[in-house]
Parts: sequence; C-alpha cells; structure tokens
Amino acid sequence: MSEETPVSRPAHVVEACDLPLHCPMPKDALWNAHPRVYLRLEETGEARCPYCGTLYRLQHGSVLPHH
Repeated sequence: MSEETPVSRPAHVVEACDLPLHCPMPKDALWNAHPRVYLRLEETGEARCPYCGTLYRLQHGSVLPHH
C-alpha cells in the first residue's frame, strides 16, 4: 500500500469565489481535520498549508475582488 505525502498530491485549484481561503476546506473529512488556518494566495497565486502541507493554487484567469 502506498501512502501519499503532501508533496506527491496534486495542488487544489481554487477560484476567486473560494476566497478567503482556509484549510481544511469545508468539504474535507472531519476525522483528519486540523485547526483552521487562513491562507493568502493573492500575491503569488499559491499557498501551502503549514499544518498538512496541502498546496492550493489559484485558477488561472481568476479575477480577484478589489477592496
């Protein structure tokens, strides 16, 4: 049995409507949840969760809302 590591998993692609982004996501299983952490990907287009290592990437062409 092979076990996936955070580095080997594909990035979660998110859209502007998913912002503000937090990990774990609402659809993630509760049994393996960690404390909610908000991630900023507005500057680089991607962010990695410091708890589980999941990589989130902003969908190419997504338009970010202006404040």
